[in-house]
Amino acid sequence: MSGIAQPNLGPGRLRELLAGDRLIVAPGAYDALSARLIEQAGFDTVYMTGYGASASLLGRPDIGLLSFGEMADQARRLVQAVAVPVIADADNGYGNPLNVIRTVREYAAAGVAALHLEDQAMPKRCGHMSGKQVIPLADMVDKVRAASEARGSSEVVLIARSDARADEGLDRAIERVSSYRDAGADIVFIDALQSEGEIVAFGEALPDTPKVINWVEGGKTPLLHPERLRELNFRLVFCSLATLLAATGAIQERLAALRDIAAPQPVGRVQFDEFNELIGMSDIEDLETRFG
Repeated sequence: MSGIAQPNLGPGRLRELLAGDRLIVAPGAYDALSARLIEQAGFDTVYMTGYGASASLLGRPDIGLLSFGEMADQARRLVQAVAVPVIADADNGYGNPLNVIRTVREYAAAGVAALHLEDQAMPKRCGHMSGKQVIPLADMVDKVRAASEARGSSEVVLIARSDARADEGLDRAIERVSSYRDAGADIVFIDALQSEGEIVAFGEALPDTPKVINWVEGGKTPLLHPERLRELNFRLVFCSLATLLAATGAIQERLAALRDIAAPQPVGRVQFDEFNELIGMSDIEDLETRFG
């Protein structure tokens, strides 16, 4: 459990993990609390999901409503809440290559270990929704080049994502991410692959390139066995909505019981004292003892 003053391990630790043999599972955090719970459950990384950020901050779908500043602030909050590396959704970089440069620098200043940029046109949508459009390949290559240069001497890991599978097909999406790799991306990512066969085809087409798979419960992409994913050089699995959907279901169940307040109420899964411990109250008490 991370103490209140414990620094985030950042890009260096993520690069160590990526150099290892294990498939890295990164559950999606929709706020600082869910990020802490992911860390406490023993995961090595936290994924800041843009879908979850939109749902938690606005109560609205992931359709490009959040601004650059709101997403950068969300990334900063998550980094400060945990010690493990945070991988952050940076949407389409919030504009042209000049905007991308600022996005990368601000995310790096926030302490993220990695960020991913996508090739969607505005208004963007969640990758597992329909109605997406992508920008020209050359325009996205320029964004990736700008992002790579904007990192400077930092070790921030750059992930380039394509949403072209839906409109242009798998072969074109593979061509796109191959170009993004050549432009400076460390890892590539085709969102919303639609079958096990497509996952395998993507892996075999770029065998030497580290890749991400994004698994959304009820989404378009199935989940292969971890050993098979590693054989195909997938290094990261984003479980983007696992915590958000679980929390939503639990809250709905509890609220349904509260509608009849006169009825015997179920004992909560987490009690008040236990929750205080989960969010670091003992750390606060230690600091109060030390500093008055």
